[in-house]
Amino acid sequence: MSFKAVILLSRRADMTVDEFRQWWLHDHAPLAAQLPGIRRIVFNACRENDDVDGVSELWFDSEEAFTAAYATDLGKQVAADSMAHVRGRVRLFVE
Repeated sequence: MSFKAVILLSRRADMTVDEFRQWWLHDHAPLAAQLPGIRRIVFNACRENDDVDGVSELWFDSEEAFTAAYATDLGKQVAADSMAHVRGRVRLFVE
């Protein structure tokens, strides 16, 4: 059984859609792709008029593997980078 985290992101109010996408797809995504134990990662940019600017999907073998990945120095860096660029983040966990 695999574990998937679906994360809904809303950009900071002072960022344009293009600035958010540039950071998220070209800076943040490659960093997140290096998380230990990650099996698959998909970043989906939302339409410009949506309240959510991006949806990421991260697959791990288990919730424990997800938690362990974010407990690493890299995981903490990924989380901090995300929180520095968004005004809102909703995490959904699905199996």
